[in-house]
Amino acid sequence: MGGFTGQSELSISQGVRMMFYVLHPNETSFETIEEVPDYVEKATVYFMIMLVLEVITSWAWKGRPLRVNDGLTSLSAGVLSRLPDVVFRGVEVTTYIYVWNHYRMAELPWDSYWTWCLTFLGVDFGYYWFHRMAHEVNIIWAGHQTHHSSEDYNLTTALRQSFLQKYFSWMFYWPMAFFVPPSVFAVHLQFNLLYQFWIHTELINNLGPLELILNTPSHHRVHHGRNPYCIDSNYGGTLIIWDRMFGTFVPEKEKVVYGLTHPINTFEPFDVQLQHCVYIWKTFWSTPGFFNKLSVIFKGPGWGPGKPRLGLPEELPEVTGDEKPFNTNLSISLNIYMTIHFILLLAVYRHLFEAKLVLTQVTLLLRILYILLTLTSLGFLLEKKPKAAILETFRCSVFLLLQKYDYLTTDIPNLTNICEVIFSICIAVWGLQAIRPLITKKPQKQE
Repeated sequence: MGGFTGQSELSISQGVRMMFYVLHPNETSFETIEEVPDYVEKATVYFMIMLVLEVITSWAWKGRPLRVNDGLTSLSAGVLSRLPDVVFRGVEVTTYIYVWNHYRMAELPWDSYWTWCLTFLGVDFGYYWFHRMAHEVNIIWAGHQTHHSSEDYNLTTALRQSFLQKYFSWMFYWPMAFFVPPSVFAVHLQFNLLYQFWIHTELINNLGPLELILNTPSHHRVHHGRNPYCIDSNYGGTLIIWDRMFGTFVPEKEKVVYGLTHPINTFEPFDVQLQHCVYIWKTFWSTPGFFNKLSVIFKGPGWGPGKPRLGLPEELPEVTGDEKPFNTNLSISLNIYMTIHFILLLAVYRHLFEAKLVLTQVTLLLRILYILLTLTSLGFLLEKKPKAAILETFRCSVFLLLQKYDYLTTDIPNLTNICEVIFSICIAVWGLQAIRPLITKKPQKQE
């Protein structure tokens, strides 16, 4: 059962089908880990196409335009979550390979249909327990909360991922490493993630009999809800059968209100990623007693001294359904500006992954730092920070400097010349805004 190599391009049919986990084993079986394609990276174009289709459909059918601030925050989190993979192989695969190389007890054939199916079930079962623990163990929740921080529910929400989460999930897949080859595991780890993209939508209501077996948009909407009936439910990745088996399944009932029980009210990308880590740090030091301090880390997010492991449900804030999501009123022109510059950032981001094997370490580092600078600056603009104009002027200047010395290039024809014009204009506009307060500041009267 031969598969195509990691260098082969996906056909359009394969690209579409991988988003729904319907590729055949003979298309996705590889003898070595090096042959396994980076399906997640190849999915970027399909993410964008599906996002655009959802935005158009939602606007035309339900009259719901995408909130640019929330959408860009989610997409920024997606970019951040993938940046470590530019330099390092994913920790889940790396630790899995280590266990396989040193402790495997048997070796299932990599080209077997039954190995493929068993791994499909094993990865999804491992994901269920990781996902459940991510909601029940505070230190793991510190990573996973990023994904739940959006108060909207659409395909951009699927990409609101944590760069910390993968450093906790690897241990839940270790048992498979005793007998399942890493190449088979790496395929299903990616497909399990890709499947969960399309279920983040409100455009699909009910899938009939499939609701009994599969994780669907209806089931996953409940998981993202902060209504009392939604809490701690529907942890499955591809299959919902694990929730039905272990008592965590809840069907969709009343309208779901999305987000965290205690909204974080920010669009800054690093606040979205790290705010709960800061909360744990402060709570750890302010909580008396050694075992209480350990409980802050390893019990549920709602735990406190004298409370059960997962906290008290009656202490959760009341949800009426009338809550307005956190928002910053931005002009249409600023929304367009940020959208254009995020698209330009995606060109740099994609080329970074495609060319990472031939780029120097200095170039890799400078591109990663530029991406981090851009996400930070866009976060400042989204929140109307006082220093946003200064930071954006600096960012645009850095872009032109890096591009001049060939540290920022893409494979898009004529984009370099276009960017020179765009970023030069941006420097002038934001520079004027940055110095305007100094110009208009009234001089103090001399005594």
